[in-house]
Amino acid sequence: MYKVAITGIGIVSCLGHEPESVAQALYSGASGIVIDEERIKLGFRSPLTGRIRDFDPAARLSRKQLKSMTEFAIWAHAAAMDAVEMSGIAPEDLRNAESGLIFGNDSTCVSAVEQVEQLRAGGDTARIGSGNIFRIMNSTVTMNLNVLLGTRGACWTISSACSSGGHAVGQAADLIALGRQDRVICGGAQEITWQSICSFDGLGAFSTRMDAPGKASRPFDANRDGLVPGGGAAAIMLERWDLAEKRGARILGEVLSYGFSSDGEHLSKPSVHGLGTSMAKALGSAGLMAKDIDYICAHATSTPAGDAVEAQAIAALFGERTPPISSLKSMTGHELWMSGASQVVYTTIMAMKGFLAANVNFECGDEHSSKLNIITAPLERGPHTALLNSAGFGGTNSSLVLRFA
Repeated sequence: MYKVAITGIGIVSCLGHEPESVAQALYSGASGIVIDEERIKLGFRSPLTGRIRDFDPAARLSRKQLKSMTEFAIWAHAAAMDAVEMSGIAPEDLRNAESGLIFGNDSTCVSAVEQVEQLRAGGDTARIGSGNIFRIMNSTVTMNLNVLLGTRGACWTISSACSSGGHAVGQAADLIALGRQDRVICGGAQEITWQSICSFDGLGAFSTRMDAPGKASRPFDANRDGLVPGGGAAAIMLERWDLAEKRGARILGEVLSYGFSSDGEHLSKPSVHGLGTSMAKALGSAGLMAKDIDYICAHATSTPAGDAVEAQAIAALFGERTPPISSLKSMTGHELWMSGASQVVYTTIMAMKGFLAANVNFECGDEHSSKLNIITAPLERGPHTALLNSAGFGGTNSSLVLRFA
């Protein structure tokens, strides 16, 4: 088995587009959540959302290249290119069968809506345009990146709801550890559009704290009233450790292990045993005990049921003394399909800068979260051995253990 090194990261989120600005936001507890006026006009129960600001889609791509890409695929391309640049790998060294792409994504809603509208407006399918074929597929990110980067190894997309990004990173790490790939650019992407989440709003899943958008996402807090949707794209360059060392790369951290599980019970209600199994498997694969973890980057999305289940699972595994815990969704909202991957990027940034970000808006624990060591202010030390959780509809769970120097 080979060690798996993190050598590059890239991010496009409501906290910023590059590590420095994201680090500042994480440290200061700045929120990227706003009110979308269009959602109010459309009749949304909650118009709250994360928002990507000041991103130029044409900065790196030609008009022809943009034709086959969704907005979130463009974000993913930017994040991937930043990860490649940070890694120091020459672009030509990616054009081989030992370099792969694995991303998490579970919807391409807007592209499907747009092509139907074009058909109805034009009266025939000839007006739809060829680019839509490649934009409506969940694999649009890996499909386009494969052509743009020229990689010839793994090239696929994982669709597992809100654990998609976590599973993508875990599977990429496994391929490298087993010697089946030398390097994999992995990550996750999530569209930020009202079309993609209007059904969630109809279910009453979102927070309605419109008076204070930055305080709406309240993971683990007793007074949480629902999640806030967000999105963007996150990318991580993973490499075989020995090859990264040989070329003199700056190694940011290590993917030590990957655990996964499924609940096998309910489409939308998570279970304690499911996430507990995932965490236990991750620890077991790493040869670690619970006491070896010094930070947990929680999945907690600010929903009453989901946060309670994760709190119970953590307490059951770690006992009375849990390590410091925070859910960064308190600042970003729930980044859905990309969230498992963005947690890897955010945790790596915290390790690079030497701090642990707070679970902002946590004021009072409930019967379950009060048993956890929730960080309410940034800690002046970075993570050394971190456990990252993500979970999705259908009861699919991912847990990653990362190690930093």
